[in-house]
Amino acid sequence: MRPKPFIPETHNGDERFVKNQADGSIWHRSQYRTLYADTDRSDVVYHANYLRYFEFGRTSLMRDLSYPYIEVEASGYVYPIIELGVKYHTPLRYDDSMWVNTQPGDLGRVKLKFQYIITHAETGEIVCVGFTEHCALNSSGKPVAIDEKTKHLWEIFPK
Repeated sequence: MRPKPFIPETHNGDERFVKNQADGSIWHRSQYRTLYADTDRSDVVYHANYLRYFEFGRTSLMRDLSYPYIEVEASGYVYPIIELGVKYHTPLRYDDSMWVNTQPGDLGRVKLKFQYIITHAETGEIVCVGFTEHCALNSSGKPVAIDEKTKHLWEIFPK
């Protein structure tokens, strides 16, 4: 099945954010280039490596919004992934440049979600779309309410 169109255009002159002209949604974007070690025997990026790219997008978004994940952990919280999904559309190969587009998704009391669209930087083709869902835990590993600074990220993300 074909993915929904993704037509990114720089948002408000800030290269870190794009607006999808197809639906008006705003995304944070970060650029990454595949490594030889990311590929498998079939000369394409191994499927599980896309989860690393999601992490790169998520942590880049948090850093760019002034709340790097290292500070989240220093404040006594961790956000492990409890669910994820990926739909692959076209493969990446060694040395391909990509855009990792990340967007805050649903925000609940103890759970939060990020959405991703990875595109080939040169062709604009959608490589994959996906999501990760996380649960807030304290330093003892018990579920807790999402911390205020993380909630603030959802509030300040460009609209």
